[in-house]
Amino acid sequence: MSPALLVIAHGSRDPRHSATVHALTGGVRALRPGLRVETAFLDFNTPSVGQALSSLYLSGVREVVALPLLLTRAFHAKSDVPAALAESTSRLPGLSVRVADVLGPSPLLLTALERRLTEAGLTPADRATTAVVLASAGSSDPEAIAAIAETAREWRRTGWCAVRPAFASAALPRTEDAVRALRAEGFERVAVAPYVIAPGRLPDRIAAGAGAAGADVVADVLGAAPELARLLLRRFDAAASAPARLPARLPALTA
Repeated sequence: MSPALLVIAHGSRDPRHSATVHALTGGVRALRPGLRVETAFLDFNTPSVGQALSSLYLSGVREVVALPLLLTRAFHAKSDVPAALAESTSRLPGLSVRVADVLGPSPLLLTALERRLTEAGLTPADRATTAVVLASAGSSDPEAIAAIAETAREWRRTGWCAVRPAFASAALPRTEDAVRALRAEGFERVAVAPYVIAPGRLPDRIAAGAGAAGADVVADVLGAAPELARLLLRRFDAAASAPARLPARLPALTA
């Protein structure tokens, strides 16, 4: 039996979040019908990571690839996901869990961003005259902030006249400040591209900031873009073929 894929999302009180995550995992199933794909959440939504792993285990699954539905390696990837997986494997003897890489960076994410800007009305001819704000949720983790900045630099090399990072929380600049700065530098058209997967409070803050600053174009979140479904499968395949695993734990022996 091949490993099952467990996609671990952050979770949100906003019902659009879980609906978008399930739409994305549905896209993964459609691309690879023979793969068992389940979804779990770190907070707010069910099933939890422990509940999802228990369900897989009870159905006979003994190998799982856990894939954090995250764009950068910030606190959730470094702490929350490993803790949730360790707790579950400690009570499920014989369960082997490989942990896949987070989604970013990847050229497929840039393609998904391009898709959303095109859907918002931009064309390839607009690249040379449009400045873009790459607006992420934000993080206090320097590694995550550096990854967003590098993504902005890589995207700029594809032909946009400027690409600047911005953040909805925990780091600066805010989306509205980045839009105003680009306008002050003389760029006539400014677009905002949310670098977030699913709707929720922080993506709403990005959209509000873009509107308040007068952005000309505001794209949708990445959501269930087909590029993301393909990226999930790439991360799954890489993890499934890797030797490293989260070790299965056996119950402690008593004297």
